[in-house]
Amino acid sequence: MMKILMLGWELPPHNSGGLGVACLNMARALSKQGVDIDFVVPYEAEHPEINFMTIHSATHLDPIYRYGGGAYESLRLLEKIIPSIDKNKLVSIRDVQKSYCEFINDYLMDYKPDVVHAHDWLTFEAGVLAKKNYGLPLVAHVHATEFDRAGMHAGNPLIHEIEYEGLMMADKIIAVSEATKRIIHDRYKIPLNKIDVIYNSLDDDYATSDYHFEEDSYGYLKKLKSKGYTVVSTVGRFTVQKGLSHFMHGAALAISKNPKLIFVFAGDGEERNELINMAADLGISKNVIFTGFIRGKRLRDIYAISDIFVMSSVSEPFGLTALEAAHHGDCLILTKQSGVSEVIWSAMKYDFWDKQKLADEILAIVDNPALRETLQNNVRHEYLKITWNQVAKKCLKVYNNVKHKRN
Repeated sequence: MMKILMLGWELPPHNSGGLGVACLNMARALSKQGVDIDFVVPYEAEHPEINFMTIHSATHLDPIYRYGGGAYESLRLLEKIIPSIDKNKLVSIRDVQKSYCEFINDYLMDYKPDVVHAHDWLTFEAGVLAKKNYGLPLVAHVHATEFDRAGMHAGNPLIHEIEYEGLMMADKIIAVSEATKRIIHDRYKIPLNKIDVIYNSLDDDYATSDYHFEEDSYGYLKKLKSKGYTVVSTVGRFTVQKGLSHFMHGAALAISKNPKLIFVFAGDGEERNELINMAADLGISKNVIFTGFIRGKRLRDIYAISDIFVMSSVSEPFGLTALEAAHHGDCLILTKQSGVSEVIWSAMKYDFWDKQKLADEILAIVDNPALRETLQNNVRHEYLKITWNQVAKKCLKVYNNVKHKRN
């Protein structure tokens, strides 16, 4: 049996985004292939539904502190936002990463996995430590680069340094899309033959669990729909990466042509106040709803009541939320800069900066019932083509490849 040490930063239900969901589904599928997985997280908490792998806590932090904004908003990397283990002083994410590396070093004194699989920059230093100190094969899995998180601007130089070392030291790199592969090659000069693309799939729980939209969920939106309104939604962190300011301007253009549009912004983040003020300045506040951070059934209810889902990201390595929205029958409008657009063909697409085209595509779906039905029906045949079982088999191929080369 192959033994994998998987290094991650979150797992459901203690996740703040898609990274934890992808890690969970990948690990579950790998376990079904007979892989023995030890998964390390930087916090201490119960994961009652995870019984297919062993979870290790690198620190005694409560999970709410380790994933606060700083882990995913690089401008806040060095802010002192996380209570230390003894709660008597404040420490930074860098201190959490240091503790994480110390845990990995101690762990590897007693246990020797076949391969170390590190997810994103937050765990790359620990992965490099495992390779340097213990000679273990290293797979670096890139769900997002710092260039993505910074909206393709410069970003944080410290994170770039960590990413570069992790990518250079890795025996193999897994990218979640061809777009991510190109960024890794173009920005970090990593050879293309070192990078394998393995797309994410829809969360298994979405595909298999029972779900029923309750009549009292989002009653205000249901009332508006009964009066002929169309609901357009987006879900994610409110950061520069998500292109939400461009989306807001596109929404204003669409509303100027059709006032019976309601735009739902589900999520939270550093741009929240800016977006609220922008809606007011554009005179569309009555057509815009901010839900705050939601998960679970409340999130699924948003997908269910929406007619159109927009992914407006400046750079989105993949975009699991688009698959979730498709599962609930939404028409999809995706930026060409999103990885999910490589596998979903029955979606309307635009460049993130082209607010006029976004508005035109929203209006086209609203004004053309036949187009809307075609988009809804065709996407059903596409979003389940990639399965986590396929993902696991491709990961196993990577593991065997790097293990063979190191032996």
